[in-house]
Amino acid sequence: MLRRHFSRVFWGLSRWKLTGEQAPNRPTVLIGAPHTSNWDFVLMLAIAWRLGIDVRWLGKKTLFSGWRGPIMRRLGGISVDRNDPGRVVSDVVRQVQSGDVFGLVVTPDGTRGAHTTWKSGFYRIARETGMPVTLGFVDRTTMTTGLGPTFELTGNVTQDMDRIRAFYADKSGLRPARRVEPRLREEELPG
Repeated sequence: MLRRHFSRVFWGLSRWKLTGEQAPNRPTVLIGAPHTSNWDFVLMLAIAWRLGIDVRWLGKKTLFSGWRGPIMRRLGGISVDRNDPGRVVSDVVRQVQSGDVFGLVVTPDGTRGAHTTWKSGFYRIARETGMPVTLGFVDRTTMTTGLGPTFELTGNVTQDMDRIRAFYADKSGLRPARRVEPRLREEELPG
């Protein structure tokens, strides 16, 4: 109840406008893109709380150390040990099988460093768990944010990524200079 109240106040005072699709009614991998600023986290929580989505998100292990740990877990955080990333998929599969309806927020383009491709973890998690993907977005040019379509991945990486690229083609992110084109390294590998 408090989360819904907070989100109403946020959207009432914010210059940002919430647009797009309804909340998914089954577990989904919720892509957060373009993820160009850590402020996207605030927008993601505001979207989820307004639409009543129970979100989980992946964060590096160091975010969960000390006093921040309980807060991050309460906000839906799942600590990822980069030395054992396979554990994340098994944890998510267990949550899906338990019947929980949630959105697993993944930001495949990151916020730091010079890189030219998205990380493929969201794709592997969706395929291995049977979860669809929901395209979440931030677009500073229109000051809109929200959810786009939810769909099943086909396993044809290029075809699936073409659909994702088409959706994000006109989305700039909070800091447009940091936007990374939706492309997986797997698309660039010879067949």
